[in-house]
Amino acid sequence: MNSGSPLNVVVAGAGVAGLEALLALRDLAGDRVDVTLLEPSDEFVFRPMATAETFGRGHGQRIRTSKIAKDIGAQLVTGALAAVDDARRTATSDKGDELRYDALVIATGAGSEPVFRRGITWTPESDPEVFGGLRRDLEEGYAKSIAFVIPPGTAWSLPAYELALMTAWDADGMGQDDVQISIVTPEQAPLAIFGTAGSAAVQADLDEAGVTVRTSAYVEETADPAGFVVQPGGERLDAAHVVTLPRAVGPNIEGVPSDAHGFIPVDRHCHVDGAERLWAVGDAIAFPVKQGGLAAQQADAAAQAIARMAGADVEAHPFKPILRGLLLTGRGRRWMRAEIAGGGGETAAERHALWWPPTKVAGRYLAPYLQETHETRLRPGEGPSGLPVELDLERELDEAAEALRN
Repeated sequence: MNSGSPLNVVVAGAGVAGLEALLALRDLAGDRVDVTLLEPSDEFVFRPMATAETFGRGHGQRIRTSKIAKDIGAQLVTGALAAVDDARRTATSDKGDELRYDALVIATGAGSEPVFRRGITWTPESDPEVFGGLRRDLEEGYAKSIAFVIPPGTAWSLPAYELALMTAWDADGMGQDDVQISIVTPEQAPLAIFGTAGSAAVQADLDEAGVTVRTSAYVEETADPAGFVVQPGGERLDAAHVVTLPRAVGPNIEGVPSDAHGFIPVDRHCHVDGAERLWAVGDAIAFPVKQGGLAAQQADAAAQAIARMAGADVEAHPFKPILRGLLLTGRGRRWMRAEIAGGGGETAAERHALWWPPTKVAGRYLAPYLQETHETRLRPGEGPSGLPVELDLERELDEAAEALRN
């Protein structure tokens, strides 16, 4: 499509996926697109640093949404996406604003809900006091056993390992050397998604911190005073305090196809199944792993397809998931990379950066943007020892991201 007039693109959501999509569209399509950003919040919050914030070991970058829109040359409309009429090509906000589009990118993210009624459910949005109370009990000697639980179907388990490791080192720093920290996970090995190299490296970090891990297991909540049991076997979870990750909940947007859990089915270019001008990226889509770096890759795939539709001379590459994760261990950082499309790909785990800029989310456009706006603070001595993020997609894994259909 190249009618001579710019393609009207609406991006709903200014999280990691939405911001990456905006930056990619402007770079790939330039003036061939007019971009509108629909976002309810007045600032972008870099939530992958939330575990560090919990322990006062870092902070999530914050950028005013108005600055993002100005930097990219996008019109900003305040509100959340409430409904879509793809036949009429209109998106309606929760404030009643109706936005017309030639292409709509849904980057609204997903919601979350507790898996258990008891215990602490940790989320990136949690009030610091929720976990802060447990840390005070730890310092005062009341918390002697803490279990971090990864429920089955958790979309991203890495925060549980960060929480467990930093809690263990916190206890050590407080002189509480008799605290038992454990992780219960259905994974076959710690952070198994990163392959053998990643799991072995994480296990070494856990061993150093004194954190025990029970794999291939899941926790059930009971009505009796025991509270929680571990399956298989049904034995009581031996922990005075239980911290669990939440369950992801799909956005369930009116007029947008969704699966039984409210997530949006898409193809390998992140085009919404059964729709004409809809794309969806990030946590809102029906992809089993929900992680910022993957969301950025999905946004790049969608932006390429839309830029090509706008008449730009670009090739639309399908989403081919390359997982890049930065684990904050409490005593350093662990950089991991795994090719997860089709399974059996190359894996790596190192103490030095495997990509550059060395942000928590390896986004081709997002990472440089955060660095350029001075929102990313580097640790002393860190330098460009990693590789630029996805400079050439053709050098990435050749297999299609069939996991989109699983």
